[in-house]
Amino acid sequence: MRILFMGTPDFALFSLRALVEAGEDVVGVVTQPDKPRGRGYTLTPPPVKVYAEEKGLPVYQPRTLRDEAFAALLREIDPEVIVVVAFGKILPVNVLEYPKYGCVNVHGSLLPAYRGAAPMQRAIIEGCTETGITTMFMAEGLDTGDMLLKKSVAIDLHDTFETVHDKLGECGAELLLRTLALLEKGEILPEKQEDALATYAAKIEKEDCLLDFSRTAKEVHDRIRGLSPIPLSFTHTPDGKLLKVVASDLADGKGRPGEVLSLSGGRITVACGEGAVALLSVLPEGKKKMSAADFINGRRISVGDMLS
Repeated sequence: MRILFMGTPDFALFSLRALVEAGEDVVGVVTQPDKPRGRGYTLTPPPVKVYAEEKGLPVYQPRTLRDEAFAALLREIDPEVIVVVAFGKILPVNVLEYPKYGCVNVHGSLLPAYRGAAPMQRAIIEGCTETGITTMFMAEGLDTGDMLLKKSVAIDLHDTFETVHDKLGECGAELLLRTLALLEKGEILPEKQEDALATYAAKIEKEDCLLDFSRTAKEVHDRIRGLSPIPLSFTHTPDGKLLKVVASDLADGKGRPGEVLSLSGGRITVACGEGAVALLSVLPEGKKKMSAADFINGRRISVGDMLS
């Protein structure tokens, strides 16, 4: 099949790489425009563009999918199927209805759970022990299309957004190849989603990143790992400095929520509403990421301090 691939970040790269390495006929790649990054606001191409250019694939970065210019491009490329993985924009009806085999999306959850922008992060933050990949036909609604194939992936107690992202990226790539093979043979069996069971994974906002130590230690730990390595959860030291948390573990201890109970073993043990968490790696305001031991050795925190 003639495949037009639409995707932007690293998560999409797993699927594009799988298509290329499997010898599929990728006739073009549509991705988001380059964006300024870092302190110098250097114009930086998305990961999908970098890989596609390395492989000699035609790359397109339209500002909009809703004008005649993109409609004309679609007719010129004439794809039989459009594969969409974390593209970052809603596809208009004329794009959804163009390809013979439809638009196939690789979504990072077991639909209808966690429709929306941040399914991986939300699943970890909410303490799920399982997530997965769903391939689906795209429809006008937000992740409401008919499901095609599913595969579960375990979330371990110490998994982070990064590790779950990579597990699901690999799973999604494998499931996409199986989906396309069955689709071309006419052996795919679409399944309607049960809307009553749907949950929504909203985009991560700044307020989602603030740690609330009045919650249970498990809830605090889940939030820390669900937001690591980006955008990172945060708290404040007694002098009002921002302290982002990179890694944590569950610990023993009891005290006022937010109270530093111990600095032994190179761990910052902090009391929660129930139990305690040990901060293992932190990113202090104006500094680079460091181990909790280095933060302790710099005399930046003391037993009895309150994190808020």
